[in-house]
Amino acid sequence: MSKTFNKAEITRLQKYLQEKFSNLKLTLSERKGVQDSVEVMLAGEFIGTLYKDDDEGEVSYDFNMAILEMDLPAAA
Repeated sequence: MSKTFNKAEITRLQKYLQEKFSNLKLTLSERKGVQDSVEVMLAGEFIGTLYKDDDEGEVSYDFNMAILEMDLPAAA
């Protein structure tokens, strides 16, 4: 019931996300002092956090991406 990430798991998740979004610039990196999540980067820019949940042996991952209204393009 570990919520910590290991290097092999990070590599597998990164490959999955790169294939899913057809973008090799998407990378995962460990967070300093935090073991239950990793940072999701796009071309070196932080875009979100990926959390791990292990509930009775059922492992799942949750990608959290905050989008600031001020970063959106102007409305048409």
